[in-house]
Amino acid sequence: MDLDRSVRVWPQVADELRRRLDAGRYKPGERFPAVNDLAAEFDVAPSTIQKAVSTLRAEGRLRTVLGQGSFVV
Repeated sequence: MDLDRSVRVWPQVADELRRRLDAGRYKPGERFPAVNDLAAEFDVAPSTIQKAVSTLRAEGRLRTVLGQGSFVV
């Protein structure tokens, strides 16, 4: 995915992750990829991924279990 780095990146990452969720790439109950793995894939800082994941969590698309990671709702 080509990111437009002239604007905030985390909303673009969140949009791409939403598309993947909507397409069924990640199934309900499945563990969501780790922040560091997604950061490497998108070539962004982990904090950028954390913001995108936080947004998806606030939308009710993910839930996070301390010490276990995030899961698709």
